Amino acid sequence: MKRIAALILLATLSANALAFEPFVVSDIRIDGLSRITPGTVLNYLPVNKGERLTNDSAQRAIHALYDTKFFSDVELDRQGDILVIKVVERPSIAKLTLRGNKDIKEDDLRKGLKEIGLSEGETFDRLSLDRVQQELVRQYYNRGKYNVSVEPHVTQLDRNRVAVDIEIREGKAAKIKAINIVGNTAFTDKAIRKTFESDTSNWLSWYSKDDQYSREKLSGDLEKLQSYYMDRGYADFGVDSTQVTIAPDKRAMYLTASIKEGEIYKISDIHLLGQLILPEDSLRQLIFVHKDETFNRKAIESSSDAIKGILASIGYAFAKVTPVPKLDKEKRTVDLTFYIEPGKRVYVRRVIFQGNTRTEDDVMRRELRQLEGSWYSQPAIDRSKIRMQRLGYFKKVDVDKALVPGTEDQVDLTYKVEEQSAGSLMFGVGYSQFSGIILSASVSQNNFLGTGDSFTVGAQRSDYSTSISASYYNPYLTDNNIGIGYTAAFTRTDYGDTNNDFVNYTTSQKSFTTFLNFPISETDNIRAGLGLTSNKINLQVDYVDPTTGQLITSQFSPQELIDYQNALGHRTIHSWTGQLGWNHDTRNGYWAPTRGGLMSVNANVALPGSTVQFYKLDLEANHYWPIGRGFVLYLDGQVGYGDTYGNQTFENSFGAYQKGDPLTFPFWENYYSGGVRDVRGFQDNTLGPKLCVPYTPGVAIKPNKDGTCTGSLYTFAQPVGGAFKVLGTAQVYLPLPFLKDVNTARVSWFVDVGNVYQNYSAFNASDLRASTGLSLQWQAPIGPLIINFAIPFRSKQEDKHYEERIQFTFGSQF
Repeated sequence: MKRIAALILLATLSANALAFEPFVVSDIRIDGLSRITPGTVLNYLPVNKGERLTNDSAQRAIHALYDTKFFSDVELDRQGDILVIKVVERPSIAKLTLRGNKDIKEDDLRKGLKEIGLSEGETFDRLSLDRVQQELVRQYYNRGKYNVSVEPHVTQLDRNRVAVDIEIREGKAAKIKAINIVGNTAFTDKAIRKTFESDTSNWLSWYSKDDQYSREKLSGDLEKLQSYYMDRGYADFGVDSTQVTIAPDKRAMYLTASIKEGEIYKISDIHLLGQLILPEDSLRQLIFVHKDETFNRKAIESSSDAIKGILASIGYAFAKVTPVPKLDKEKRTVDLTFYIEPGKRVYVRRVIFQGNTRTEDDVMRRELRQLEGSWYSQPAIDRSKIRMQRLGYFKKVDVDKALVPGTEDQVDLTYKVEEQSAGSLMFGVGYSQFSGIILSASVSQNNFLGTGDSFTVGAQRSDYSTSISASYYNPYLTDNNIGIGYTAAFTRTDYGDTNNDFVNYTTSQKSFTTFLNFPISETDNIRAGLGLTSNKINLQVDYVDPTTGQLITSQFSPQELIDYQNALGHRTIHSWTGQLGWNHDTRNGYWAPTRGGLMSVNANVALPGSTVQFYKLDLEANHYWPIGRGFVLYLDGQVGYGDTYGNQTFENSFGAYQKGDPLTFPFWENYYSGGVRDVRGFQDNTLGPKLCVPYTPGVAIKPNKDGTCTGSLYTFAQPVGGAFKVLGTAQVYLPLPFLKDVNTARVSWFVDVGNVYQNYSAFNASDLRASTGLSLQWQAPIGPLIINFAIPFRSKQEDKHYEERIQFTFGSQF
């Protein structure tokens, strides 16, 4: 058929070039143009004025004009010595419409169509449309959709234009009904298929789509099958054949793989050949297989990568390490040789940044650990990438290396970043029967004007509290990364008027803190600060008749708190505070890390001269582990401990407190537990010790087992916090198919365990509360959004009043 088509085309071209005596072209005239300019045609025409035109050159001219794909017909004619070219233009594509495509995104489709030559504004070619139809069918076949239908429709428009409408009926993907492995005796089908992406239909297939056939998945599974055997010593394993059978209705697939297991091989010897660069003994320490051990391809590949990694760390950026196994089938042994080709040692000429439209180059450059003009070091390059990711300014950071043209020992590095909003305008609106309407707003910028400095101004207002705060941080006060920060805040709380469920007292606190941050290594830093705090505390609200001056009623806080303040002898508390903290941060990302962790120890001390001398120690350790198939395990543990120090004593005798007794930990510094970022499933700050508010001043009342109070102003006992807190979280991040970008959204299943206690001596593991559920963290267009659905599975009767199944917080970004 192709030969016949070629003969027809040749005959057509010969007919379009009229046979005439050769002549010298005095002028060229082009007839039939409407959209294409004569100059464009003359540029492609291999004949110029003043040249001699022959039959051969006429044929070449026609070929050249056809090859432009601008024309559906071309004829050459002669009028005297004038060459006349008659053309029929192909129509242009005025509109290209795609309908019915769901499995393949429209942007990806249009990109592929443009590469073939089918896009709006291009010249329409029926052959290109046929190729597009065939290619789309092929792509859907690769996705297991054998019922796909691709129907192109072409509509003629005015001015020699067409509208192309491609209608796609994807159909449903063929389901895998059976996977058969023939020839396996050493391992069961279940063990072999454990790592396969493909599977027969099961109760999770609606989520994993593992029962949908695709050629790519099958190829990947065959590679995993080979790896499974070769990682267990079967060095001569092979897949003899694969067979894919489709049912007549094209809805069911049957996969069969015939394999030859072979025999188990052991390593007989290991050689290192080539230019070793480093001492052989040092390189052998990087080899994870040894003589007389079972052959293991994964360990061999890891050994190759480790050798390349150590060479890349000292400048050999393009080192090659090729493992070559030589099998002795009689002895069932493998003689293994690593061929090392380090290539040229290179240094970095330039470091270039791309994609940073807001962030200044200097902000990124100061995170570099690979410097210009120094030897190439892969660990330094990777560390630089991680430091940029942890800034929180970028969704993604990639790095490319390229040899400088004309050299063999210089490379340029390009860090490509995709910026995300580093500023946020946060608004929060909430309501519950316990706390009423809660309004909050904040303006923050973590990358102010692209300088890397950060500031935050925030305010919150509810029925019971008002707070205003402002902070500023410059991470590079000096060139060696010493940072300085300032925080000022005013907070007023008033739970005494209407609230029945939280500890009942008012505070009015003003504070100012300044701190310095000292980096001591790539992963460690120390923070030291000084602050001043003034806190006015009122535990009793009196209601007086404005006419008679008579006391109508009083609303009290728990009696124990009133006794503490009266024994202390101060309503306004002044504190000089010192802070000291250490952080060890190895996380590989800011928003959604997948490995590494954070360890921190922080001390906050009210220094001598403060109204009450106390200290608080906070310890936290967490870590992320990738556990395969996109799952990430996260474990976190926190401990908070507070106590007084020095020889301070109570000034008065009141209730259980006697004058001269040592001061105990102040209740206004207590830890609290429960909430959307703590033990989920319980209202904020509601776990732990609770106290009743008596009708009669001076009478202490103990809560009932169900958390209610008898002879109290309020039905329920009020949470008052404590000086000792523990919190543990286990969380598994789930690779949901509709959340492809973990930097935008993550879903996790969690288990929270924790509580707060009056002091360390009161700790009892049986009092720990626990909950489990699902959490969604989403960098939504309106800002960071957290939604938790939690079910407490370890609680007591006194907690029922404070349980919450659904909790959320959100904001909006700019």
